[in-house]
Amino acid sequence: MFDSTATITRSIQAACADFGIEAPSDKDASYVIGMGLAEAMQHLAPGLARERYAELGSRYRHHYSVKEHEIVLFEGALAMLQALREREHWLGVATGKSRRGLDEALNSVQLKGIFHATRTSEETASKPDPQMLIELMSELGVEPERTLMIGDTTHDLQLAANAGTARIGVSYGAHESAAFGEFAPLHVASSVSDLHDWLSRHA
Repeated sequence: MFDSTATITRSIQAACADFGIEAPSDKDASYVIGMGLAEAMQHLAPGLARERYAELGSRYRHHYSVKEHEIVLFEGALAMLQALREREHWLGVATGKSRRGLDEALNSVQLKGIFHATRTSEETASKPDPQMLIELMSELGVEPERTLMIGDTTHDLQLAANAGTARIGVSYGAHESAAFGEFAPLHVASSVSDLHDWLSRHA
């Protein structure tokens, strides 16, 4: 939904610089997008003392909050979500964000009331563990065979595979779409309009 990859990547790199540790490349920093914050920090800085991961995460949140107001929805994303609601689809969010961060994003005028259910990594297991999606399906009363997960990372697609649901990848987000093939997505969308068109025809 949000064009946030660059902001997240730069915030991770700035947090590492604050700690005097080697900043990850753009590719390595973007790889952890979608994970819970604790898991992401451990992946990025495996040599850091365990008790310092929370502090590193705090520095990331600081840098991200400074730039968060600059993040916007991808063009066409809101119209697509509204069209799905009009067709009476249940919409959910499974995210590595904190509850506070997600609520701030979804309480905007544009997105208020769009989603029927949400889960964050603070509330359940982090991706790609299937628990997050399993809980959403249970809350909404839908079976795996009637659920479609849409994601821009391999973590999203692995989550869907682990939960037994269909999945779609989008190539305009955090991970390179070349890595999506092993998860057998029904489609890999190259843009929001491409995704909207596919959903209009198949969902």
